[in-house]
Amino acid sequence: MTKTALVVGASGIVGSATAALLVDKGWKVHGLARRPSVQSGVSPVAADLLDAAGTATALAGIDPDAVFITTWLRQDSEAENIRVNAAMVRNLLDGLPKPTGPRHVALVTGLKHYLGPFEAYGKGTLPQTPFREEQGRLDIENFYYAQEDEVFAAAARDGFSWSVHRPHTVIGKAVGNAMNMGTTLAVYATLCREAGRLFTFPGSAMQWSGLTDMTDAGQLADHLLWAAETGAAHDEEFNVVNGDIFRWQWMWGRIAEWFGLEAAPFDGTVRPLEQQMADDAGTWRAIAEREGLAEPDLARLASPWHTDADLGRPIEVVTDMSKSRRLGFTGYRPTDDAFFALFERLRADRLIP
Repeated sequence: MTKTALVVGASGIVGSATAALLVDKGWKVHGLARRPSVQSGVSPVAADLLDAAGTATALAGIDPDAVFITTWLRQDSEAENIRVNAAMVRNLLDGLPKPTGPRHVALVTGLKHYLGPFEAYGKGTLPQTPFREEQGRLDIENFYYAQEDEVFAAAARDGFSWSVHRPHTVIGKAVGNAMNMGTTLAVYATLCREAGRLFTFPGSAMQWSGLTDMTDAGQLADHLLWAAETGAAHDEEFNVVNGDIFRWQWMWGRIAEWFGLEAAPFDGTVRPLEQQMADDAGTWRAIAEREGLAEPDLARLASPWHTDADLGRPIEVVTDMSKSRRLGFTGYRPTDDAFFALFERLRADRLIP
């Protein structure tokens, strides 16, 4: 029998990759977003998850075997992040018709589970790296925890299984996404080439020389589907990364080479992209008009604040995936290949020249 999926946040980096994988695997896929994009094989569902009644109306008649929650809304404070994002998950799960058969709900969060929310990011007492799932929650309010609690409460009420997925920084394609390092670096590299600027690492000495990892959107999509279809993975929390580790002092040169740029020597000075790119909106619009690019608005492609947060961290961040490996997940994607595949796709889709 054909299985039915509801992908929440289907127009985002993770949601679009997950929807594409499910379609390829023969699932019937509904893609929910406030403004759904056109995706091959995906039935659009338009809903504002902050509108409980409207969400229930939009979901009427949809009885999914699996629900993949890949969305969130950034707010001005963690208290507001908690209020808004918990309500979105609650309204979604309350608005779904009660399951007529086994149902699985997968929630995508991230490593801020271990690092703390934006207001206290990488501060205070943190668990040792590599991060492992059994290290649990920090003693601080975090909207990821609030989202989890909504899933756990609804699962206890409605009897579905669940999984929580914690990627590191995700590499993938989406326009208008709030956290998008891969496209941000591609746009930054294009601007450097246009202006004859050196490709300058924006972050900290720790991130330059320390070990780290990342998560390709396709790897995360594979992991979400694996957990939904694997009984031993139900009611479990998982880290999910590509499987390799690297240092930015190596990766930065790899990215510079792909774009035909010279990487600036790193002298230990933090040079945030928010500052480096502060006056680049007009330059990008001119590039887009000259090259016939699909998106002339720099703000819809680049999220320098998020890239600065990741690359400016004062601690090493490495993620353990032993839990998934022991249960049979064997996915692996080299991170440099993930970057290069994204850059090729951005070029093919006329998002960069």
